[in-house]
Parts: sequence; C-alpha cells; structure tokens
Amino acid sequence: MATKTEFSNFLKKTELRAYKQALFAVRNEQDALDIVQDAMMKLTRKYNDKPVEELPLLFQKILQNTIHDHYRHQKTQLFLTTHFSSFTSYQKRNENDLHDYDYLEAVPMPDNLDFGRNPDSALEQTQIINIIEKALETLPSRQREAFLLRYWEGMDVNETSIVMGCSEGSVKTHCFRAVTALASILQERGIRL
Repeated sequence: MATKTEFSNFLKKTELRAYKQALFAVRNEQDALDIVQDAMMKLTRKYNDKPVEELPLLFQKILQNTIHDHYRHQKTQLFLTTHFSSFTSYQKRNENDLHDYDYLEAVPMPDNLDFGRNPDSALEQTQIINIIEKALETLPSRQREAFLLRYWEGMDVNETSIVMGCSEGSVKTHCFRAVTALASILQERGIRL
C-alpha cells in the first residue's frame, strides 16, 4: 500500500503531464483542469490502498475514462440543447482562447539545461516542440491517445492496451499511423528527426 507521501509525490509528478494530455484531448484549459482534478480525486478515493507501482497504470486508465466521460457529457448536452430549446442554451467553447496559450510555459525546464550558452539551438528546439504540439492536435483522438501513452508516458504496448481498452494490435496500429502522420507533417516543415 502506498503511503500518503508516496501518493502525494506520485500526483505531483503526474499532474502536469496529465493536464497536457487532457488539454490535447479537449482543447480547453478549464475542462482539462477539471478532468485532471476529477481523475486524481477518483484515484485517491478508490485506489488509496494500492501499491505505488500500480498507480501510473491505474491513473492513466482513470484519466482516459474521464476524458471519454467529458465527451459523452458534451454530446448529451449538445443533443438536449439542440432538440429542446427550453433547456439552457449550449455555449460553444471559444477555441481562440487556446491560440494565446503557450503550452511550453506550463512545462518546467530541467535545471541542467543551459540555454544561455546556445540561444540558436534553444530557439530551434522551442520551434520544433511547437510544431510537434500543433501536429499532435491534428491527429485523430485514438491515435493521439496511443501516441501520448506510448511515447510520452513511456508505457509498453500491453499497458497502453489496458488503458485504452483495446487490443495490443490496435495500439500498434494507432501508434504506427500517428508516427507516420507526424513524420509526414514534420517533413513538410523541413524537419528531420
């Protein structure tokens, strides 16, 4: 069983990456914050008796389910407001708000990076990260989910299939398609990785 300190440390270590995952999925800052908070609350309420090594997989499953619940709720809300005008009106999310948001400001930089010595490489690296983040937004949700779980969270194929609720073959297919699409987008921009 994880101690309170281990549980707290896990949540602190995970919160920023989870927020970014949710933001990629729902493209709304407030909704992403709510999703991460809900997922963390569910983890602490239901699984506080689990060993610390089981927390990453459990949390990813809860986070992905919370994102899916968010979409189901939005779909239901849209249906009700579209077909029943006496209900409260549905306000579309303002996606222009996201264009002013700098994702990189939310990511802490490691202390061992010394960008002051080589500003050209720092600028190039920042530009590449921005292009990759914009390219990730263009992927279909399942491809983006598989890519982020495998390559960002570092999960293996089996763990990713459990979180996504699909077969390992589907995970491999989604990842292959995501990597192919991202490589194509980056090549169009003249970036060779």
